[in-house]
Amino acid sequence: MPSPIFESRFPYLAPRLRSGSAVVVNRIADLPPEAAADAEALSTLGIRSMATFPLSATGGSLGWLSFGAIRQTHTWTEPEVRRLRLLAGAFANAMLRRRKEVELKAALAENLALRERVEAENAVWREEVLHCREFDELVGESIALKRVLLQVEQVAPTDSTVLVLGETGTGKDLIATAVHKRSRRAERPLIRVNCAALPATLIESELFGHEKGAFTGALARKVGRFEVADGGTLVLDEIGELPLELQAKLLRVLQSGEFERLGSTTTRRSDARVIASTNRDLESMAREGTFRADLYYRLGVFPITLPPLRERREDIALLTAYFVEKLRAKLDRQVTRIPDHTIAELMAYDWPGNVRELENIVERSLILSSGSTLSVERLPVADRVRPMHGAAPGPETAADIRTLEQVERDHILAACERCGWRINGTGNAAECLGINPNTLRSRMRKLGILRPAAPREGTRRSRRTLP
Repeated sequence: MPSPIFESRFPYLAPRLRSGSAVVVNRIADLPPEAAADAEALSTLGIRSMATFPLSATGGSLGWLSFGAIRQTHTWTEPEVRRLRLLAGAFANAMLRRRKEVELKAALAENLALRERVEAENAVWREEVLHCREFDELVGESIALKRVLLQVEQVAPTDSTVLVLGETGTGKDLIATAVHKRSRRAERPLIRVNCAALPATLIESELFGHEKGAFTGALARKVGRFEVADGGTLVLDEIGELPLELQAKLLRVLQSGEFERLGSTTTRRSDARVIASTNRDLESMAREGTFRADLYYRLGVFPITLPPLRERREDIALLTAYFVEKLRAKLDRQVTRIPDHTIAELMAYDWPGNVRELENIVERSLILSSGSTLSVERLPVADRVRPMHGAAPGPETAADIRTLEQVERDHILAACERCGWRINGTGNAAECLGINPNTLRSRMRKLGILRPAAPREGTRRSRRTLP
């Protein structure tokens, strides 16, 4: 369309050009009186004759092609006008093809970028499906756990960075999942990167991506996790293992959302919410200089500290029942009872591996249990170092630690006494222990366990027999 300046200088010619008509003027003096302003403007430019043709093509006008005579007037013959009109058509088609090529290239580039992103998201989501546990909530009713869940409810609706702290096996990944699912980003991807599982040379490429040829082995362009998580949530597991040289780049992304792929100078942006987790003391590391203090403060906007299992022992019974229900179908076991003494034994253990260790022990016990009663395998006695009910632990010596044979003997004796020394029948000791009656008899012979017999009349002696 004619520009406003052209419209003001050529009020007579502009409407005709706008309508798509050709304008052929042999002599400026031939213009009608109402075109006086146009004639003056053309004379100022030194134009004596002119012929202007619209560059029309499918989709509208692309502009105009104008020819002029400045030395002397020129009479445009009909054959000249036809040839110039054809020339204008050729120009219009060439310009239209060029425009379509530019648009097509832009569309292809956009489609390629979208395809790369979708492929990267699909690859990450496949990893997430393999990584995901069968439940996404922490099980328990303890005050310590409820305090953590309250913090999750408070921070989830925001976009603030979250730092999840806790010992190994406490369920930090579950907290990160719970925050994401309760946020406005729940429909976008949840992406995880384990900073301890990759060498320093690959973590940067994993987080920010790289261009083809950025380094040896970079055979194709790769989209980083920050790009894939755009609009979603990025979980950085074991953030304490992130190399110092990458901490500055991570700090920049957290502050401005900007980064560059390896081998590229193009600045990209990502609106990914970051949730970091670690079992290390980042505050001490920041003081020692092994972790950037500014990054620690930026990550610790909202810290959530998960309590170890030994500080929420009241949840052990619920967790054990949950794991039994979860795993028995998978392991094809018919366990429906968890004896009180089993729960007491589990609650007496110190659980250095926390909930993950409890799940592993329950799975192992289910594999070894053949009846309907859960028989928990012997727990490491040396780890029972924290007495219940807040009693102060005393010093341990080698004499305080019983052998496995002693523990097994006492366990079988307790089961037999509890069941009235019944080896067969309903409620027998073998069923309580989850083993075959013949296996129990064999173990009792090996350990020298005899059933006490009632004393005979007239004698103080009694004998022990195998049941």
